[in-house]
Amino acid sequence: QVQLVESGGSLVQPGGSLILSCAASGRVFSINTMGWYRQAPGKERELVAIITSDGSANLADSMKGRFTISRDNAKNTVYLQMNSLKPEDTAVYYCNAREIRTLLRTYLELWGQGTLVTVSS
Repeated sequence: QVQLVESGGSLVQPGGSLILSCAASGRVFSINTMGWYRQAPGKERELVAIITSDGSANLADSMKGRFTISRDNAKNTVYLQMNSLKPEDTAVYYCNAREIRTLLRTYLELWGQGTLVTVSS
């Protein structure tokens, strides 16, 4: 059984920084794409950033220049470095992984449980 375990959500002041981490537990052979989505209160879930296994990254326009996504394939972990945080960045951030290969099966898509980021003074 493979699970995505997120960490790093917290209360941070406007202008501050935060790093989110998401690790795939279990006997994972490879993961194609990993990424982050977020859902603010009363809004739909939106893409934040995704990164492929070869390091090709794509960020939503509103996050470019402030957020950075990276991954450690050996650890099956994806990171989201968030700088210059704004109150409108407040949301539950969800980790996403696609095409997770294990010795027994391939998971098409998995989601983490979500981690809350609150930007407030």
